[in-house]
Amino acid sequence: MTPEGLSQLKTEEGLRLTAYPDPLTGGAPWTIGYGHTGAEVRRGLAWTKAQAEAALAADVAKAEAALAKAIPWFSALDPVRRDVLADMAFNLGVASLLQFRSTLAAVQRGDYAAASEGMLASLWARQVGGRARVLAEQMRTGRRS
Repeated sequence: MTPEGLSQLKTEEGLRLTAYPDPLTGGAPWTIGYGHTGAEVRRGLAWTKAQAEAALAADVAKAEAALAKAIPWFSALDPVRRDVLADMAFNLGVASLLQFRSTLAAVQRGDYAAASEGMLASLWARQVGGRARVLAEQMRTGRRS
């Protein structure tokens, strides 16, 4: 992920150094740092900013590696569109992003307008609101706002 993409992701996720419950369930999965979840995250867990930064770097690297393996053309995308897919994978999980079959097919063939429309037509877009609109515009134009 580019430095600009990482900065955007940090803003979207926000930083919380004390574990908090999932807003939809009121419990699991617990989250900490910049949107980090995992078996080790539980009520009462507290981190330093350095721990949050390290977890973010590891989580982003894991998402990008999984994307590169699942969709080999990922690495051939321009940096902004790679960041969009990495951001979505970080937010949704790679397995859930891979369910965006029509959207990903549009990205692969370079039809970024259709990919953007597919992103905005999803349940994910309704759940994350402004984040989806910003990412969809970046997918469409290949530029940051």
